[in-house]
Amino acid sequence: MATTETTPAATSQGYQLEGSLLEVCSCNTLCPCWIGEEPDNGTCDTVIAYNLTSGKIRGVDVSGLSIVNVGHIPGNVLDGNWRIAIFVDDKASDEQMEAMLDAFGGKLGGPLADLAGLVGEIVAVERAPISHTIVDGAGTLRVGDKVDCAMHPYRGPDGSITTLNNSVFSTVPGAPAYVAVADHQRINVPEHGYQWELKDKNAIQSDWKIDYHGE
Repeated sequence: MATTETTPAATSQGYQLEGSLLEVCSCNTLCPCWIGEEPDNGTCDTVIAYNLTSGKIRGVDVSGLSIVNVGHIPGNVLDGNWRIAIFVDDKASDEQMEAMLDAFGGKLGGPLADLAGLVGEIVAVERAPISHTIVDGAGTLRVGDKVDCAMHPYRGPDGSITTLNNSVFSTVPGAPAYVAVADHQRINVPEHGYQWELKDKNAIQSDWKIDYHGE
C-alpha cells in the first residue's frame, strides 16, 4: 500500500491503524477461502477480530480498542453476501464507535472498504466487553459470554511461525498471515443465528498495519 507524507490535514481523514488479527472458522486448516477455493463444508461460519493497538480514524484516536465480526459466509468468500453481527468494544466512546464502524464498514474507502464490500447483511451492531490477547504467539479471544476462542500458530523446523503471503483473499490487506489452529471456538449468539462449538479447526493470526489517507 502506498503511503503519503503525514500532515495535520492527512491525519484528519482516512485511517492509520496498527494491531493484531485473530480469526477462526469452521473450515479445516488451512482455510481454503484465503486461496480462493470453496469452504470445506460448502459454507463457512467465522469470527474475525481486530485489536487496534494504536491508530486514528478521521483523526479520532482508537488505540486499545477492538471490533469483532461473527458471521456466516454462504459460499466462496469472494462472492460476498456475508451475513455478520458486529461487536464493538464497550470501552469505546460514541465517537470512537462511530469512527470504527465507518472505517470497517467501508464508508471511508481504502482496503477496509474492499473487505466491507463482501458483506451483504449486518444483522446487529452491539457493544460488548472484548478481550483480545496474544502471548508467546498464542491468541485468545473473548466477547462477553458470546465468543470464547483459543488458538496457536504452526511453526517451522526452526521454530519460526508459518506465514501465508500474497494470498488472493485476506482480512489483513498487505500483511502476512500466520497459519494457526483453533484449539477451541465456542460461539453462542443464537439470537442472530450463530451458535457452534468446534475444536482443532482453522485459525489465522496476524500483526497488521494500514496507512490510508483517503482519496
